[in-house]
Amino acid sequence: MDYSIGKDKYENWILGDQDFSAFHLGKTETVMLLGNGYMGLRSAAEEPYLNEKRNLFINGTFNKADQNEVTELPNVADATRLDILIDGERFSLEFGETGDYSKQLNLKDAELTRSFVWTSPQGKKLQFHFSRFVSLAHPHLIGMKMEIQSLSGAVEVSIESGLSAQVTNSGVQHFLEGDRKISEGRFIQLVQTTTQSGIDFVHNTVHTLKLNDEEITAEADKYMERRKVWMSYKCKVEQGDRFDLEKLTTVHTSRDKERDHEQYSLAEMQKQSMGELKDFDKEGFERLRDSHRLAWQENVWNAYEFEVESENPDDQLAIRFSLYHLTAMAPAHDDRMGIGAKALSGEAYKGHSFWDTEIFILPFFIYSNPDTARSLLQYRYHGMAGARQKAEQFGYAGAMFPWEMAWPTDGEVTPEWGDIDIVTGERTKIWSGLIEHHLSADIAFAVYQYVNVTGDEEFLELCGYEMVFDTARFWSSRFEWNEEEQRFEITDVIGPDEYKEHVSNNTFTNYLAYFNLMLAMRYAEKLAKENPALWKSLVGEGDHANWQSKAEQLFLPEPRSEDLVLPQDDTYLELPEIKLDKYKTQTKARTIYRDYNPEQINGIQVTKQADIVLLFFLMEQTFLKDDPRFSRKAKKENFIYYEARTLHDSSLSLSTHAIAASQIGEQELAYSLFRKTCEIDMGPNMHSSDDGIHAAAIAGIWKAAVFGFAGVRQADGSLQINPRMPKEWRHMRFSIFWQGELLQLDITEKRLKIRSDSQREIQFETNGVVYTFEDSIEVQLKH
Repeated sequence: MDYSIGKDKYENWILGDQDFSAFHLGKTETVMLLGNGYMGLRSAAEEPYLNEKRNLFINGTFNKADQNEVTELPNVADATRLDILIDGERFSLEFGETGDYSKQLNLKDAELTRSFVWTSPQGKKLQFHFSRFVSLAHPHLIGMKMEIQSLSGAVEVSIESGLSAQVTNSGVQHFLEGDRKISEGRFIQLVQTTTQSGIDFVHNTVHTLKLNDEEITAEADKYMERRKVWMSYKCKVEQGDRFDLEKLTTVHTSRDKERDHEQYSLAEMQKQSMGELKDFDKEGFERLRDSHRLAWQENVWNAYEFEVESENPDDQLAIRFSLYHLTAMAPAHDDRMGIGAKALSGEAYKGHSFWDTEIFILPFFIYSNPDTARSLLQYRYHGMAGARQKAEQFGYAGAMFPWEMAWPTDGEVTPEWGDIDIVTGERTKIWSGLIEHHLSADIAFAVYQYVNVTGDEEFLELCGYEMVFDTARFWSSRFEWNEEEQRFEITDVIGPDEYKEHVSNNTFTNYLAYFNLMLAMRYAEKLAKENPALWKSLVGEGDHANWQSKAEQLFLPEPRSEDLVLPQDDTYLELPEIKLDKYKTQTKARTIYRDYNPEQINGIQVTKQADIVLLFFLMEQTFLKDDPRFSRKAKKENFIYYEARTLHDSSLSLSTHAIAASQIGEQELAYSLFRKTCEIDMGPNMHSSDDGIHAAAIAGIWKAAVFGFAGVRQADGSLQINPRMPKEWRHMRFSIFWQGELLQLDITEKRLKIRSDSQREIQFETNGVVYTFEDSIEVQLKH
């Protein structure tokens, strides 16, 4: 990968690959993903290769392939493949000679391009250029263009292109055979319907051919076979001539919000979507690409305005990479949809949403795009029925949210079995969906954070109160009474550190559950004063007293007196230690599983990802921030202790440790952890992203910069800004929303400038001093 390609107005905007390798296709297919929140298109090459993964996912279109499978996002019909013949010889970069190869994702324009000079085994020399976009201006549209110029005499170019529903999810077919047709000699349509969820998909595509910029009608044949319909074109290209093929494709589904109603008609969707494609055909590839570029500039880059002046120019590129993928993954169009752990970039995790969204991804949207943040929280609210059903299934009250969530009504969708046990050779049991319970409190925290930052009281009344009260009811029923200790405990759980299964009193889980109960009580008191009728409908007669009693008697682990270290769970600090050096310096995550099985890992002091360190980060944002157990000294001691034992085998981990290191004054380490966060997907490991992007880590790039280096924080409803920039950074500038007002922050080592377009008073705290301003303010920073 090469990140220095961008020049002039595209400096620090380009991700590039200058050396084609058929063995490393997954890297660029993933990091160069094209998407708009409605759909995500993996950036496979147009010509086919053995190790490619052609994935197109439409958000929210989950299907269960069979009874022994869990629901997943199906890989829908492919329109990107082009089978190309040059004088009857199959074109592939695995044959002949390739020169001047370049594959690039232009983040600014959200456009994928690929160009090279190819000499065929027969000696025919041609210049190829491909470009592709997934439109942000028209969410159902994919645009493609191929340009071929002959450099060594006349050649005959043959191209087969159309729609293929022969793709699968790693061999699993999710669709019934559907209607296919070609109309007016140009317009191709293919229909497919999911086998279990019954979702209709209508794909349309059309080709336009040009020779030296003049539209032509080339010789064309029409073909159709099982799950596939396509056309074959032939054109003679003289030396120096340029042959262009432009292809416009649209995708619509019966799950689209505008069609999800009783009057829905597949025939009508076929008709309307084809009419839309014909309108796009009249507009043409170039104009559609221009409107797409404009949408990105206005809706993303002008809106977020994030600039970094660093000794390492890759830092600016990484920030833009983060903003690009956060935009591409977010279903801002539909509050019934969430963000998967791999977003829309690969089949791993099956498109399911985890706690990644609330704790790692949502904060970006809360501070940068509150409307989308609200939509993502409403997705969880739509899943309340499934959360209540799961709680009832396990014998609990309230709402116990699914560890993995798909369509809101699907309930728990965590698979039962996972990777190989290196000792027994059998599959390992996945316990997360059964005993990793902290998610319910994570969602309550997300509601609290969202409301404090945005001031969106309407959301509280429509959704938020109910979510917090029902999760509090779950925890109240989940606690177990320890008669000997005379306290409530939480036993047999998994905390954020998933290398510790079946533990008791995971400190993160206990404190988050406690916070959840305390928040429910606070919200109940607030609601009783402000809206008694709603309070009466949402809060049961004995709820408040029950929450208070349970909270007061819940065991909250105490730090060790000698070093203030909080135990991760009941037994962690008593477990034996091993040398972790080789795992701390590993180039591939989870190599410890090649030496130990889960049961053995459970019995040693090793942590997969941020657990106690994450707890400190969350608690300092709440009404528990002044608790001496979360003091600055305790934060430092816990960071030192757990960083040494944390392998960061989850991509969620590094950004949290980067933020913590920055807060305790370890700027060199903080910057190193920030760079490692960036390199999870952008780094030199050419297989790190084969299965898809690491959505939470991509959000972590933004978090490490804003919460770590800029020191932005909401602390129980107040705004704190305590910059701690690394020595490599000279300047950073970005915007955030605070309680409905847009603030522009400009930070150097010595000063903080804030500007607001509002005439409303804004209050914030820096280095313990509270400031108030209306238009703008400049504060000198002390270190």
